Amino acid sequence: MKKIFLSALFLMGSLVLPVFSEAVDALSQYGITWQFDRKVETGKFITGDYYVIGPVTIKAVSPAPAGTGKTFRNGSMLNPPVTAFSGYDGRFTNCFKENLTAKYPLNMKPGDSLISTVSLKELQQNQIIPDVGKRNIEDTPLKTAAILTCLAELPPADAFRPAYCDEKKGKFRTASEIRWELLPKYPAIGKVPKFEYLERAFERPWIDHVYGWESRELHPSENMPGYGRELARIVSIAGLMMCSDFTTEQKQKICYGLIQVGLDNWAIARRGKKGEAGGWPAAGGYGNGRKFPIVFAAVLLNDKEMLNQKENIREASFDEDEHTIWGKSWTGAKVVFAGQYPLVGDKIKDRGPYEHLQPKDWPGPKKTQSESYRRCCTSLSWVGEALAAKMLKAESVWAHEPFFAYVDRWMTEEDTSQLKVIKESLGSDMGIRQGEVFDPWVKEMWKKYREDFKPSAAVTWK
Repeated sequence: MKKIFLSALFLMGSLVLPVFSEAVDALSQYGITWQFDRKVETGKFITGDYYVIGPVTIKAVSPAPAGTGKTFRNGSMLNPPVTAFSGYDGRFTNCFKENLTAKYPLNMKPGDSLISTVSLKELQQNQIIPDVGKRNIEDTPLKTAAILTCLAELPPADAFRPAYCDEKKGKFRTASEIRWELLPKYPAIGKVPKFEYLERAFERPWIDHVYGWESRELHPSENMPGYGRELARIVSIAGLMMCSDFTTEQKQKICYGLIQVGLDNWAIARRGKKGEAGGWPAAGGYGNGRKFPIVFAAVLLNDKEMLNQKENIREASFDEDEHTIWGKSWTGAKVVFAGQYPLVGDKIKDRGPYEHLQPKDWPGPKKTQSESYRRCCTSLSWVGEALAAKMLKAESVWAHEPFFAYVDRWMTEEDTSQLKVIKESLGSDMGIRQGEVFDPWVKEMWKKYREDFKPSAAVTWK
């Protein structure tokens, strides 16, 4: 028997179809099936994820968990932690703990979130946006993941899914709260990415609660990019599309997906403890791209807690912020890249702060390690995030001025003479020059609109 909300919802002229609830004894999504011990009332959030009215008992999940230790596959997690450990697949390098995987039959109560996964037979690169380096360390053992949320009562018809790491599951955030008028309409130039491509990139939930380098293995290949550099690239493209002169109807699905990622990331960041849990610390390229969705959701939903990030997520780590700090560079710039591993750079000599020194004095056995990561895996992917945040007038929400000054440095500081010094001192030409961006459309938009957002004297890199 179906219970259907009779009133449709109109958002800025765009019709949102009514969400219905239905009594069923099983639910299937992305090749995953949850079987219940009785018929239960279910429905979908506006982003497509399922909910169930509970409490409820899941008899079994398909594909079923199988194996043990390194052969374990198809794991699920109930209310996952934000530490360095997970229970999805035994092939994770260091973070797999079998005691964290959900056991069936499984009792769910209102407020619970269950993440279920399908394991791949062989490791695979993400299918959303290819890793430009095509390195096998970016492979994942997970094919896809789906989230089931247990609620006490039916949500609003246009509700976003409560964040899977939100321990409190407070009020529902809804599409009717979105302040569409705050999305600017800068004319999109050049070869614009396809909407269908971006819609697919944000269609499935992004699973990103593992703290540390191994989080890249957690990202299901059909759900999201693997390496943080590629996460930042897709987030940059989506952010700029949201700030371009397209209609609300065209933007809607991508906007919903980007906000949902922001809500999920916020819940993880709220549980942050620097150096231990709840964030994406600076360690080369892996932690990129997680902050912009939070900023985007904060602005569009006018969420007072999310808008005040300095106070409410003090202990969360974000790659872009920890990598960029005020300081005098050997090049003359007053903002610097803090090294590949700025949090532990004092222990790994060629991966901590170095730009304050002349290249001949860079520390460590490799010497160019941090400079390589500055050029290959971080700076290039930040450009679209920074420009979109500026377009949204959200620099104060981001709340880390050196990031914006550094991106402007990357795109405008001439480095021909610098590369010559590095080559003469250390024998490396470094490969990538400042001003380069992996995605041509992002670079076109930067070149077109950068002059509209030239930094003030207080936050310039010069």
